[in-house]
Amino acid sequence: MCFECENPDRSGYLQRLRDGVAGRGWLVQGVEGSGSYPPWAYTVGLSEYGLPELVVTGLPVPDAAGLLNDLAAHSLHESPPSSGERVPLRGGSLIEVVRLAEPSVHLVFAVALYGPEIRALQLVHADSQGRFPWSPDCRDGRGGQPVLGVRGGA
Repeated sequence: MCFECENPDRSGYLQRLRDGVAGRGWLVQGVEGSGSYPPWAYTVGLSEYGLPELVVTGLPVPDAAGLLNDLAAHSLHESPPSSGERVPLRGGSLIEVVRLAEPSVHLVFAVALYGPEIRALQLVHADSQGRFPWSPDCRDGRGGQPVLGVRGGA
């Protein structure tokens, strides 16, 4: 965990988030991996537009931030992806969208700003062979990308 996550007085950090969201429309909150926990990242600010926040697990934070920023911009200008949708990315990668079962458990700072009723979608990415985490042979069985919801969940 980071200092801001563990700090009981988050007021200064929350104000910086509010200011950043006001200036840009959304931000990406990254969480570095440690031990057996992979890195993950999520948007903060899409809830302000009535949209679900977006989450990525198992990618290095800079890669996750790039993906989240691209899809957040798309969500604001077009529409957010829907649960169960498969989205091809530049470079040939593929993601599948999964609705988070309990966003309030995972999106600490989005919840702090918008409340526990926020909605969120996970962008689940296929491995280099095009296999998703629910496939037993994904990443040769090594895991590394927790799925935080149920496939095709409404």
